[in-house]
Amino acid sequence: MTALPPPLSPGLWGVLATPFTGSSCAVDTDSLRREVQLYTGLGAAGMVVLGVFGEGAALSSDEQELTVRTAASAAGTTPLVVGLSARSTAPALEQAAVACRAAGNNLAALMVQANSSNPDMLTAHLTAIHNATGAGIVLQDYPVASGVTVSADQILAVVERCPFITAVKSEAPPTAVAIARLTRGTTVPVFGGLGGVGLLDELAAGAAGAMTGFSHPEGLLAALDAFGSGGFDQARAAFAPWLPLANFEAQPGVGLALRKEVLRRRGIIDEALVRPPAPKLPPELAALIDGHLAAVRTETV
Repeated sequence: MTALPPPLSPGLWGVLATPFTGSSCAVDTDSLRREVQLYTGLGAAGMVVLGVFGEGAALSSDEQELTVRTAASAAGTTPLVVGLSARSTAPALEQAAVACRAAGNNLAALMVQANSSNPDMLTAHLTAIHNATGAGIVLQDYPVASGVTVSADQILAVVERCPFITAVKSEAPPTAVAIARLTRGTTVPVFGGLGGVGLLDELAAGAAGAMTGFSHPEGLLAALDAFGSGGFDQARAAFAPWLPLANFEAQPGVGLALRKEVLRRRGIIDEALVRPPAPKLPPELAALIDGHLAAVRTETV
């Protein structure tokens, strides 16, 4: 009997933005390697490639493979979770095959969005992907992206039926409520997301860590480390200087463009391009970025 995949390690799982370059918005592999090195240099538990903010749905199959392969080559021994943007089983299976081939030994799990609130249908979808690949599954509850609303009880029913689920990524607000209900009902690790804006409350509710993107992941890591050593109060103090920037980046619709522009100003990526239909960065918000960065530099010295 094949052994079940192990649960994901607690801590920071950074969601990578996919950098683009030029008028054709080609995948910028050099910038992607620098982004990977940002997380490996911090000792992150792992990274997520082709997540929702990785614009996986906007990439061709060849580009998805290039992106995952590039991240894996730069990651060393750091594990990767690869997101599947398809919500129907047949195309998800095709994406899963590409992901497994490209990630190789770095693959920790495939991240699959909840595509139904019916536990039977969702269980069948996840089981098909696991049976075809042997990979562990991170079940992502992100109604803003999926359009599917799933209760904590429905997720727990699916987790019980799918022992190959290695983590749940809970992004249905209010996230602390959902995470508290999930962690009461399962030992499978539950991670928060949404740019880290709810990180403190999610940790207090039992989250195993953060699985999200942020232009300054060192802020997320500071909060996680402080929570582990001193609980909520220390985590709050450690994250307080970073929270205005995290909140700024999490603005609906333009959050990806904001994050990419901040990464560009940090010298991590060369261009802050997003692919349509993702909205471009409004100049009114671009003008505010330097003030946020100056405040972070002052408050975290």
